[in-house]
Amino acid sequence: MLTGKEVASENKKRLVLGCGALVYDLLRLIKQNPSFSDKVNLQCLPAGWHNSPQLIAPGVEDYLSKNAHLYEEVYIAYADCGTGGALDRVINKYKAKRIEGAHCYEFFAGKDVFDRLSEEEIGTFYLTDYLVKNFNRIMIKGLGLDKHPELFEVYFEHYKKLVYLAQTENEQWNKDAEKYAKDFGFEYEYRLVGTGSLDSVFEEIDIQPLSS
Repeated sequence: MLTGKEVASENKKRLVLGCGALVYDLLRLIKQNPSFSDKVNLQCLPAGWHNSPQLIAPGVEDYLSKNAHLYEEVYIAYADCGTGGALDRVINKYKAKRIEGAHCYEFFAGKDVFDRLSEEEIGTFYLTDYLVKNFNRIMIKGLGLDKHPELFEVYFEHYKKLVYLAQTENEQWNKDAEKYAKDFGFEYEYRLVGTGSLDSVFEEIDIQPLSS
């Protein structure tokens, strides 16, 4: 249990509660601005919820119900992420903020770029750095394709293209993503987009600008 002094110390920080699939990108942004560590408490929820969006809003609600009172500011490092507005209802309840957009692909690429990509090929499947690095665990085992390969047609029947929205330049990850596209029978496109609007969870913190 926190003492009064510890509670007062926490209240001076901003809670950033995010998806575990974003943890490396969030940590990198904090590392670029070391003074963030004195002003932000970063907590991440299970990355596996990327495939189970119905768990996101209840999970955020559970965490905030126990911890939101410790902070003056709460930022949620999720977009809507398939919750159908349920996450926004939780966010409004706790007067928090979240990243704008429907999902991480949109806020990484930027709305205009993502809209153009979607218009070019409706049947597009997207990967990020995290999903490339954890492809077998999240996409193959997570979707049950290792045990039931026949599910591939159920999940990907209407997909024709794989776009890797890269946060960092990494030749091996690019090769891996291209291989996954080939294995799935998809066209492949690589786009280096960086972290996009992910850094909005650190907005209005009175310290030096984020490094580029």
